[in-house]
Amino acid sequence: MPTQPMKMRMIKEALRYKLELGHSLERTARALNISKGVVAKYVTLAKAAALDWAQIAAMTELELQTRLLHVKPKASPSAIERAAAQVCNGSNGSDDANGSNTRDDTLCEGPIPSSGPFVQPDYAQMHRELSRKGMTLMLLWQEHQANHLHERTHQYSQYCENYRRWAKTLKRSMRQVHKAGEKLFVDFAGPTIGMSDGRRAHIFVSSVGASGYTFALATPAEKTADWIEGMTGALHYMGCVCALIVPDNPRAVIAVPDRYEPRVNDSVLDFASHYGLTVLPARPLSPQDKAKAESAVQVVERWIMARLRRRVFASVAEVNRAIAPLLTDLNARPFQKLPGSRLSVFTEVDAPAMQALPQQRYEMASFKTVRVHIDYHVEVDRHYYSVPHPLVGQSLDARITKNCIELLYRSQRVAAHARSDKAGHFTTVDAHMPAAHLAHRDWSPQRLIDWGLSIGVATGGLIQKLLEQFKHPEQGYRSCLGLLGLSKRYGKDRLEAACALALSLGTCRYRHVKDILASGRDRVLPTVTQQWVSPAHDHVRGAGYYQ
Repeated sequence: MPTQPMKMRMIKEALRYKLELGHSLERTARALNISKGVVAKYVTLAKAAALDWAQIAAMTELELQTRLLHVKPKASPSAIERAAAQVCNGSNGSDDANGSNTRDDTLCEGPIPSSGPFVQPDYAQMHRELSRKGMTLMLLWQEHQANHLHERTHQYSQYCENYRRWAKTLKRSMRQVHKAGEKLFVDFAGPTIGMSDGRRAHIFVSSVGASGYTFALATPAEKTADWIEGMTGALHYMGCVCALIVPDNPRAVIAVPDRYEPRVNDSVLDFASHYGLTVLPARPLSPQDKAKAESAVQVVERWIMARLRRRVFASVAEVNRAIAPLLTDLNARPFQKLPGSRLSVFTEVDAPAMQALPQQRYEMASFKTVRVHIDYHVEVDRHYYSVPHPLVGQSLDARITKNCIELLYRSQRVAAHARSDKAGHFTTVDAHMPAAHLAHRDWSPQRLIDWGLSIGVATGGLIQKLLEQFKHPEQGYRSCLGLLGLSKRYGKDRLEAACALALSLGTCRYRHVKDILASGRDRVLPTVTQQWVSPAHDHVRGAGYYQ
């Protein structure tokens, strides 16, 4: 059964959706319940008739039918069909490679001529120039027009169409236009390299967006430290810093893999802050967001890892020594369809757009939340580090590196110490101490014992016994000061009595003495048992009987 012809009212409505409202073909077709191909057909016919929506709106249905269906198009029917197919596929000339909105009123008449009256631009150079920040097709077209004032050149719409056709001949990964020096895509290769001791070397890979400049590094695992080591190595291999690093969503890097508001972990955030860049992960389950990394991994697997498959390595460092010359060769290898190589394009396009490296290489750091003790010290790995005494009771962030401990309060550094591995020891800065503690800094165990003896013999003896319990007497200073401070609340006599009772019970702890005073046990008089004497009795002979 033949298909019923579409009413001109529906055709006019479809043209209004597309030409006036700017809806896509798919949205227009869905709204009017017609096929996308039909919409594309009449949009193409309207362009061939040089009609815009203002003209169409003023026409009657009969006039519109005459212009659309009985007009002789300027282009051949095959060209109209090709244009309709492009419109149906979404390439209707409405967007150029950089997102500029332009109307394409000129249909391409056949393939791009290799020779003829029109001067053809260097499409490879155009593609390279579009990688530069701020570059647009309009600017390139204007420069092309200025360079060939007395020669025949295409208009802007045909210029853009020719470039898009040429770009389709490249590999899919090369169709994306990346800003120069903007993104560094990173990932780990799936295969690993075996070593003689049974361990496996994991291969970190990075690729710069515009040039594809590639870096590879062997690491012992794929933990947070390995990711940071790889990213740091990539930046120093390039000798400059990009604006964005794009990983996928590994747990070692991303603390919260949210589609809209992802959050990297503290160590990676610290790395990014050091180099002044941003780590922006790809969307979860969206490998197309990091196609450059996927392509670079494939290249590294084929041109580096495959060549090392028969070699036996003793360590990760030995693997990296073997990778270095192959990596240099990979970046210097010429492109197949573009001029230059990864190295030459990086030097020409990416490197000038990047920032300089900081003077100091990043050192891996981990973070820990700590609380300031009453003695204005914090504990990190069983060692105690001082902070300014007004921060007592506050929570701080400890930034821990191999050689340094930094203490941060609300992201501001308040103290820094050389890291120590002496468990139970203290690292104290004089400036962190209150004035009263500075005055008492030269105290000795004997001074505390003498203070206790000034109260009483029992108090002095208990303090001496308390200090002898510690390997380092300084560890018992706080207990002694607390014990002596009880005299202000309970009086010296009661403290002396409580210390005497504690010694008789075999304890010398501050808490036990305080409990004795709080319960009043020091005020209870001890029960004295008198010696028993046998009474006089007639039946008892006594000592004199045996004389």
